[in-house]
Amino acid sequence: MMRLAGSNLACVRGGRQVFKSLSFALDAGEALLVTGPNGVGKSSLLRLVAGLVRMDAGRLEFEGGDPELTIGEHAHYVGHQDALKPSLSVHENLAFWARFLGGEPAKGDAALAAVGLDGLARLPASYLSAGQRRRLSLARLIAVNRPVWLLDEPTTALDAVGQTMLAQFMRAHLANSGLILAAAHGPIGLDRAKELRLGVAP
Repeated sequence: MMRLAGSNLACVRGGRQVFKSLSFALDAGEALLVTGPNGVGKSSLLRLVAGLVRMDAGRLEFEGGDPELTIGEHAHYVGHQDALKPSLSVHENLAFWARFLGGEPAKGDAALAAVGLDGLARLPASYLSAGQRRRLSLARLIAVNRPVWLLDEPTTALDAVGQTMLAQFMRAHLANSGLILAAAHGPIGLDRAKELRLGVAP
């Protein structure tokens, strides 16, 4: 059984303490929605779990995965930036991420179809709308199987259809015993998600 837990976490960025004494726990099949106003550390928490930000205090544990891998290597991190190369095609962008994340580029076609971009596979990413770029970024979740999803404002730029699509992906991931830690200002389509509300930054 997989479990992700943080105990008394603290994060300092730019000489400012973003948060301290922060604890949470997620078991397989659970989602945790991190909410609160801007500047309280929602994004920093996700980046800390992903291994992209230094942990200044506390303990972060992941049980049930490959002991040879870090938590970040068990996770998909989708941040504010869509991290695409404009000159590469839609297909080439996803193939790059699949290789980088240790997956199989051949699964890219199915992932593009799942997010409704299969008809644009040969188009340079620079031609995509903001919503289409977000869909392409989210296609990594489908193309490469990882148990932990770290999603920072995942519905940004998505229309109603895209938000419904994402909610379906997330529910399927949880049904397969996955874990989701998501930062958002409002609902993201997971009615049973637990909530961790961060207070005003000091």
